[in-house]
Amino acid sequence: MADRIRVTPLLPHFGARVEGVTLSRMDEATFRQVFDAFQEHSVLVFPDQHLTDEEQMAFSRRFGPLEETIKAPGKENRHHPNLVDLSNLDPDHAGKLIGWNDRRMIYQSGNQLWHSDSSFKPVPAMASLLSGREVPPVGGETEFASMRHAYATLPVETQRRLEGKVAVHSILYSRHTIAPDLFDPEQADELPPVRQALVRANPVNGKKSIYVGSHAWYVEGMEYGESRRLLDELLAHTTRPEVVYQHRWKQWDLVMWDNRCALHRGRPWDAANHTRVMRRTTIAGEGPTAEPPFARRAAQWDGIIAEGVGV
Repeated sequence: MADRIRVTPLLPHFGARVEGVTLSRMDEATFRQVFDAFQEHSVLVFPDQHLTDEEQMAFSRRFGPLEETIKAPGKENRHHPNLVDLSNLDPDHAGKLIGWNDRRMIYQSGNQLWHSDSSFKPVPAMASLLSGREVPPVGGETEFASMRHAYATLPVETQRRLEGKVAVHSILYSRHTIAPDLFDPEQADELPPVRQALVRANPVNGKKSIYVGSHAWYVEGMEYGESRRLLDELLAHTTRPEVVYQHRWKQWDLVMWDNRCALHRGRPWDAANHTRVMRRTTIAGEGPTAEPPFARRAAQWDGIIAEGVGV
């Protein structure tokens, strides 16, 4: 028998709080209710979910296979290949906090840009689940914006203009807007730019979204400056303050979001004095959004910048 779950909308156009369910032990009927709520609301907040790493990964796998996180300066895969550790605890010095001037935290500050997880991969992520293990007393919120609502509120002529267009995404581009050389050369060479459709549809309900964010570099077939203006305008439209949901974390909250149609960003906190420990699992996407794959190698990044097509 399914649990009596309560789904309470957070904003009129997206997001919901889900109560009356224990994610570590859920029958199939209850899971179907959660699955349906996820497709409808895009962002789900589950309060008071005391999950272990193994339980979080097990629940996440009910939606599909998990991604392995990339090799990055912060060694965020140190606990498990399928588990991202987002923390300011220094793994090399027990109890020491890492401030924002540390290279590892400078890299992590990229999470404060509006983005969709793994849009820089050939197959972008379907969903992410973030568990608040330790949260600071102030700051460190996570904000969400609906790319589905953004598409629905565009003029019809703009919607038509975007159909069929492809944007090139690159984490080297997005991180370069923060600081150069955050990736070692061998890491960068494993992260070539990829092509993503600028408009996507949910395969379950057919609802369309624009697909933008900080990793979106330029639009194919457009002059670079014009394509940057378009991407910036679409991002600004998506993230207008009045349509953003800000989640103020309580310990053991678990938040799940649909990367196909929701952008998110973290907010800063006093990392030198307060601990923030989060665990993220990422569910792999269904397949590429645009074909064929982009062929340019990441090793050409310096040459791309030299050509003036970038930063």
